[in-house]
Amino acid sequence: MTARTAPAGDLAARLGSTVLYQVYPQSFADADGDGIGDLDGIRQRLDYLAWLGVDAVWLSPCFVSPFQDAGYDVADYLTVAPRYGTNADLAALCAEAAGRGIAVLLDLVAGHTSDQHPWFAAASDPGAPPAVRDRYVWADVPQAGWQPVGGTGTEPTARWYLPNFFPCQPALNFGYARPRPDEPWRQPVDAPGPAANRAALREIMAHWFDLGVSGFRVDMAASLVKDDPGLVETGRLWRGVREWVDTTYPGRVLIAEWGDPRVSVPSGFHADFLLQFGGPDDGLPLRSLWNNGAGTVNDVWGELACWADAEGRGDATAFVEAWTAAAAAIAAADPGGRYARSGVVGLPTSNHDFTRLVAGPRDAVQARAAMTLVLTWPAMPSIYYGDEIGMRYLPDAPTTEGSRLSPTYERAGCRTPMQWGTPGSVPGPGEPKQSRYLPADPAPDAPTVAGALADPGSLLHLVRDLVALRHSDPRLDAGSPLRVLAAGYPMAYTRGDDGSLLVVLNPGRTPVSLRLPGDPTGRTPGAVLLGGGVRLAGDVVHLDGFAHAVVDLAPTRS
Repeated sequence: MTARTAPAGDLAARLGSTVLYQVYPQSFADADGDGIGDLDGIRQRLDYLAWLGVDAVWLSPCFVSPFQDAGYDVADYLTVAPRYGTNADLAALCAEAAGRGIAVLLDLVAGHTSDQHPWFAAASDPGAPPAVRDRYVWADVPQAGWQPVGGTGTEPTARWYLPNFFPCQPALNFGYARPRPDEPWRQPVDAPGPAANRAALREIMAHWFDLGVSGFRVDMAASLVKDDPGLVETGRLWRGVREWVDTTYPGRVLIAEWGDPRVSVPSGFHADFLLQFGGPDDGLPLRSLWNNGAGTVNDVWGELACWADAEGRGDATAFVEAWTAAAAAIAAADPGGRYARSGVVGLPTSNHDFTRLVAGPRDAVQARAAMTLVLTWPAMPSIYYGDEIGMRYLPDAPTTEGSRLSPTYERAGCRTPMQWGTPGSVPGPGEPKQSRYLPADPAPDAPTVAGALADPGSLLHLVRDLVALRHSDPRLDAGSPLRVLAAGYPMAYTRGDDGSLLVVLNPGRTPVSLRLPGDPTGRTPGAVLLGGGVRLAGDVVHLDGFAHAVVDLAPTRS
């Protein structure tokens, strides 16, 4: 098969400098006025995204779905949901985005479907042949946590299926790493059902690649092969997919929702995010940065002060250690032994399942240090829509399309409509309306794109300047060396082969100081490239409360 060139260029070759932007389609921009954001609304806001400077846009699922889990319950992988538009609308979005140098990534729900998918309907038929039935995982007797089909589960003909997340999301069968004869549903990974699902993955990807998509973020990527110690078989599956992508669709990328880049990137992904879950510490590295208990809260997390805390009670050590371990594992797996050449750690501001940066007492001023960290750390930054203007997590947002996971874990608050503001004041040729998928922030001082654009000192302008600096200064490439000087208050690190770019951050309200290492003799003051609240005096850096700065250090005399 002839290799197909990526429409927005070789995104895989630009991992080190790529800035990702996540769009929740139903909340971003509404072009047709039905109250739900859509693909044409995103297309009409491409000039804004180009102005911001992002390289790629990841869309949460936009396929046909009954929306019991906001689209993560897919009923047709090959068709755009009518509320978002058509396949032609998606192709047009990809083409126009590519014309602005922006790649479009889709969200691939690989581990399960909706229980309304035709595959599941066919597999549920008592007369279905094994090749059809075994696309899912079935038992003829009840199993803990499994769901009955064909009745209440008390009928003689009842069967039970394995769900992958919600009960309405039956797990696709990719096999078990450890089959057992006494449990016949534990099929080997090369059985006909798992083989059919592996083939379907490639068919789905090829369908959208051919329409102009540049890659996929893969939902629950670690969940495919069941009972898989060390995720060995899961890794083998994804390495096979990666080889196929590299050969057939060079330049396209695969990004995991795995939460453990130390394992997932060597398993075939170009990137994986540090997330609020995953890895040996169940997401502690990311939560230790942002989670202030004011948004999405899992009771098992316990109380832990985060680094982005005005009272200065947290620490970024867990994050630094997790990134260091992941970077070392990625470099070890690279043929040239280099981090960020064939894979990179992803660092998000937040996402559709996790509280926003601005939540509870933390405001947009305090978020500046956090944004500076995200955009200067050796990772792939991912900006969640609205975080660039300081949109707030709204704790009173109503449960919508399966958003509530527990009494304390309500995801609707981070899925509210993008707040555009005054029509005609945002870059873009069209005027899509603000989504009404959920209630918008009703506060009189709610941030808007229009208001932020008009204020040169806004968080939005800082983010844009940080994105531009990341693109223009090779010292900020993800593959450029890092030296951490401090991980608390302040947090400080240098970038570049010679350590000549200094980043200093104080997310706390109390002023702090840091003495730079090395011989201060003859050191001349550095130049603050971006930021505020920082003063340099010889070998000491003084930071006001909530200060943040990127400093170009002048060379020391030899």
